[in-house]
Amino acid sequence: MPNVVEWWRGAIIYQIYPRSFYDSNNDGIGDLVGITQKLDYIADLGVDGIWVSPFFKSPMKDFGYDISDYRDIDPIFGTRADFDDLVEKAHALDLKVVIDLAFSHTSNEHPWFCDDNKKNWYVWADAKYNANNCRVPPNNWVSVFGGSAWEWCDEREQYYFHNFLREQPDLNFHNPDVQNEVLDICRFWLDQGIDGIRLDVVNFYFHDQLLRDNPPRKTGAKFATQLEKETPYSTQQHIYDKSRPENLDFIKKLRTLSNQYDGRVLIGEVGDDHPYKLAQEYTHGKNHLHTCYNPHMMSGTHKALDEALVRVPIETIFNYSGNNSNLAESAIESSVWPSWAFSNHDVVRAQSRWYKPYSCHNDFSKMLIALLGCLPGTIFMYQGEELGLPEAEIPFENIQDPWAKETWPEWQGRDGCRTPMIWDSSTYCGFSQILPWLPIPKTHKSLNVEAQNRDDISVLNFTRKFIAWRNTRSEIINGFHEFSTTNNSKIIDLRRYNSSNETHCIFNLSEKKIHYKGKDYASFSFHIDGFEA
Repeated sequence: MPNVVEWWRGAIIYQIYPRSFYDSNNDGIGDLVGITQKLDYIADLGVDGIWVSPFFKSPMKDFGYDISDYRDIDPIFGTRADFDDLVEKAHALDLKVVIDLAFSHTSNEHPWFCDDNKKNWYVWADAKYNANNCRVPPNNWVSVFGGSAWEWCDEREQYYFHNFLREQPDLNFHNPDVQNEVLDICRFWLDQGIDGIRLDVVNFYFHDQLLRDNPPRKTGAKFATQLEKETPYSTQQHIYDKSRPENLDFIKKLRTLSNQYDGRVLIGEVGDDHPYKLAQEYTHGKNHLHTCYNPHMMSGTHKALDEALVRVPIETIFNYSGNNSNLAESAIESSVWPSWAFSNHDVVRAQSRWYKPYSCHNDFSKMLIALLGCLPGTIFMYQGEELGLPEAEIPFENIQDPWAKETWPEWQGRDGCRTPMIWDSSTYCGFSQILPWLPIPKTHKSLNVEAQNRDDISVLNFTRKFIAWRNTRSEIINGFHEFSTTNNSKIIDLRRYNSSNETHCIFNLSEKKIHYKGKDYASFSFHIDGFEA
């Protein structure tokens, strides 16, 4: 292991969804000043940094992931001065700041898309015509959000490609001018003093220039079972519209840029049928990404929390580093380093995804915090996870998510994990003094920060205590790991160790008492050497 461990190895990074964190100016939408005002709360959790979801200028068709100006702040979130204040205060509290940049696509209101001189900055193609002489798209590629990935433009009499919403045209990364501009944007923000960049859907940057059809899927996991009835995305093998080999060359350029700044981290989100192999390719050695944000444990294909869901991705991703005899050591030596999360702004919250009844809600939430914190890699905690927030049920008339509007009621979208943070018991739970952009569910109100601060055994106070303990354990932060065979899908037996220390962690994932290795474990309980809840 290196003598100096980079700050992000084993760090806990707290994800903030700005619209829903804290509204400082009472317009119903969270903002940058609101984040700054709550940084003391975040620092008190004991985490190492924050990841702030997009706050750039945007028409908000996909709530910030459709960017119309990469160098400007959207007025609903504040100003450049507000962002500078946020970074300054975060650093004063010893918190790192990671921003979220979506380069796979822009908004269709971005000046580039409207500039005829930059037509080749996007992916345009002529129509095909079927036997009836009707215009059809250039190939069979489909959008993640449903329907064809091609949108006809009457003005240009061509189709443009969009992996996501039609309002999110894909950039043409085969164009060197696009690559150079993306590098310049990253340089611009690195110069502002940020500590890292999360690269949204980094494996979507390049496409097959021959525009070959994707073959049908024969075997393997679906993209997301909730969407099977609504979109054909899960029926294809996505070998031509994403995860192209050209991605690796551009990632090297990003790393070369990042290396010009001390202590910066590049975090790539990868979504693919083979996420572990891709994560290894994207992070191997010292000239690729530092770590990949892997969504496997949040996949909609997993309806229950069991030992395999946790163990298999960890062992598999380390196994790709090429040494089956000592997976952890091999991974560290080759710089392969994964990142893990149980919840984020795109998926049903783990408390509801894996556990429906609420009789043991607090025990389950605490167990999730401890389990996530003991995994080998960088840890991402989503706002509200420290409170044990369940998924919110949003009435159709209040739905904001464009994806949900297309798939309701088979899939109810992402709004349920994006509802405002609950700070106190006031009318709008301290988030705002007016009606928020999304309703606050009744199931959340009793879990507010103010109430949990007063409760010594609350999920919030447990989270603080656990992270404080974890911060003293080098073997958990960046040590090796070993899983023991349990012959029980509801038991995780994990050893974390280094040359100086060892910690044994056992988790009961069941709502029933389990007898294991001569000891009884209550429902949703755990035993971690040296830690007393």
